[in-house]
Amino acid sequence: MYPEQAPHVPAQRAVEVHQPTPYPPAVPVAAPVVPVQPDTVPAVASIVLPDGRVVTGYAIDPTRPEPVAAKPAVSRTAVNVALGGGGFLAVCGGLVLLTSFIAALTAFVTQLIILAAVIFGGWIAVQILGTRGHQGGTTVNIRKAVIKRNHFHG
Repeated sequence: MYPEQAPHVPAQRAVEVHQPTPYPPAVPVAAPVVPVQPDTVPAVASIVLPDGRVVTGYAIDPTRPEPVAAKPAVSRTAVNVALGGGGFLAVCGGLVLLTSFIAALTAFVTQLIILAAVIFGGWIAVQILGTRGHQGGTTVNIRKAVIKRNHFHG
């Protein structure tokens, strides 16, 4: 609470009064009114009120804003350049893959030819070298008899 409960005399102070400076009112600039003829004559509507009076007037359509021409976010030239660049890269990549595929196919066919030559050459070598070991001819066993080149050995 307050330390002194005694009534006191208000002190005299210098008071400054500030008067606000009013701004001049803004003058609204009205757009010029141009009379326009309606495209079609609107239909007249009549309404009968419950007390029997007839009110006739025009129906008011809500105002619709004019459609704004949709402008693409990206120019068509930029899209065409991007698509052309993408197509060019795809063709280059395809040619690289085709070249790699042809090189791999060539190597594969070459190895198949070498493998066939090795196998066929080995078979020929076995045929040639295998008959030199049996100088006596062909041996056939028939009923425990051995026939060597038209000679019967019993």
